[in-house]
Amino acid sequence: MKKIKSLCIFCGSQSGKNPLFAEHAQILGRGLAQAEIRLIFGGGKIGLMGEVAEACLNAGGEVIGVMPRLLIARERAHRSLTQLIQVETMSERKETMAQLSDAFLALPGGLGTLDELFEMLTWNQIGLHTKPSFILNSADYYQDLLSFLSKGEETGLVYPLGTDLTVFQTPESLLAAMH
Repeated sequence: MKKIKSLCIFCGSQSGKNPLFAEHAQILGRGLAQAEIRLIFGGGKIGLMGEVAEACLNAGGEVIGVMPRLLIARERAHRSLTQLIQVETMSERKETMAQLSDAFLALPGGLGTLDELFEMLTWNQIGLHTKPSFILNSADYYQDLLSFLSKGEETGLVYPLGTDLTVFQTPESLLAAMH
């Protein structure tokens, strides 16, 4: 794996009901700071977005948020980031995060997280970038999605993801793979 200097994390603006989600986000944030890997994320102060950003900042890491203006008040933008980039649209948000990042990671999240992850996987498959994507499968959150993708490949409706997508069960295993 090519050295990752900047990781884009897609994750929930809510924390979810399982405390392991927040714990993994915090471990990951601290680990990114220690490894001097810049965090690129959606810019929110709440939910798992806030957890990973706060942990990274508190450990001395560099954190860049990208948020459409219409969401800044709604998602309570994190105002203590290294940099908060304001954009006009969700599409511009994804494009900006992709340009700033060497790789992409989905932590547990909702529809926005899935939209972002699938767009990056699609862009990889059609040749718009060659950056890897990862899933942190905390508490098997993504197990059903992974089964669906496998079934899609088996039935010939989803192109094989191969090395485009790597799944990790713990933040420690992900961080070790990025070194």
